Amino acid sequence: MKKMGGRLADRSPRKQRSVYPTNKNIKMIVLVCAKLKDIYTQGRNFVWIKPDRCPRCGSTRVWGHGYVRAYFDDFHECLFLRRFRCPDCTCVIRMKPKGYFNRFHARVDTIRSCLYHRILHGRWCPNIEKSRLRHWFSALKRKTMAFFGLCCDLLRAFDRLIEMGEIPVSRGI
Repeated sequence: MKKMGGRLADRSPRKQRSVYPTNKNIKMIVLVCAKLKDIYTQGRNFVWIKPDRCPRCGSTRVWGHGYVRAYFDDFHECLFLRRFRCPDCTCVIRMKPKGYFNRFHARVDTIRSCLYHRILHGRWCPNIEKSRLRHWFSALKRKTMAFFGLCCDLLRAFDRLIEMGEIPVSRGI
């Protein structure tokens, strides 16, 4: 070790970076068919199906990695979603019920029906906060303009964006 500026500098070789891609298109969230009510009532005793392979490297050595708290509409308490980990590429895989966008508490069909109500009647749905509805609506308009240009049919744009693998009501483009 060599002394540099009052500190000892470590001359050991640096750890090599992972050879696995860090591409965001590889989904580390696995969507599963599960009822939120069952997950809520059973808590950590809910039986999650272990993925047979790692989505990043394809390894079959995947093991449990605890739980993560998640919040969903209609539940006042957090729900525990299962996580798994691949020891070969250190990828953490999170299980999530189908029908939800990443980082959204509301179901996809709820978001779409609220947007449909707004477009059809010109009023917001009464059962969801207006700030959330305005966020979804403005994000949809912005994404529609970015992907399709001047398109007047926002609901068709919503469906097309989902087909393209995009979240139609997120702020990121």
